Amino acid sequence: MKSFGEKLKELRIEKGLSQKELADLVDTSQSAIFYWENNQQEPKISSLKKLCIFFNVSADYLIGLEEEIR
Repeated sequence: MKSFGEKLKELRIEKGLSQKELADLVDTSQSAIFYWENNQQEPKISSLKKLCIFFNVSADYLIGLEEEIR
């Protein structure tokens, strides 16, 4: 099973975005994206919601409760 960080990085790369570009789009810092992608920190609920909306995925998918994007 992929970790939150692995899924986030995969989604970001699929969109062709740098960490900085994604950070700007979801109103956070580039360092936050780095820490999330490397599973060193977890996002706050408000940031998780923005990521889900931006990538059009469920929170369940990102946090590993379901395996596939619906």
